[in-house]
Amino acid sequence: MASILKMSINLNEIPKHKIIDGKKGKYLPITVTINDEVDQFGNQGPVMVEQSKEERDAKAAKVYLGNVKVVWTNGSNVSAAPRQDGQQAQPAPQKAAAPDFDLPF
Repeated sequence: MASILKMSINLNEIPKHKIIDGKKGKYLPITVTINDEVDQFGNQGPVMVEQSKEERDAKAAKVYLGNVKVVWTNGSNVSAAPRQDGQQAQPAPQKAAAPDFDLPF
């Protein structure tokens, strides 16, 4: 299952208190949702700041950072959004699946 996603985020919307100082740099945990339908702008879902369980339980407002668009897929997980020229991105040819052997483990 492979896809290439194109995203844009609004850096001004990043809540500074959500940035995590890690061993190799600073990180922002995000959530990307891929919807079944494409919106009027060709986007397939939002990019949001990840919420903690407590924030979800409290129904806290989500922080939207931007949008996501599937620009290429091998066809086995999600469909690609139509390109600007109106054509659908073509999935790559799939390899034949390996035989399903009945192994005891």
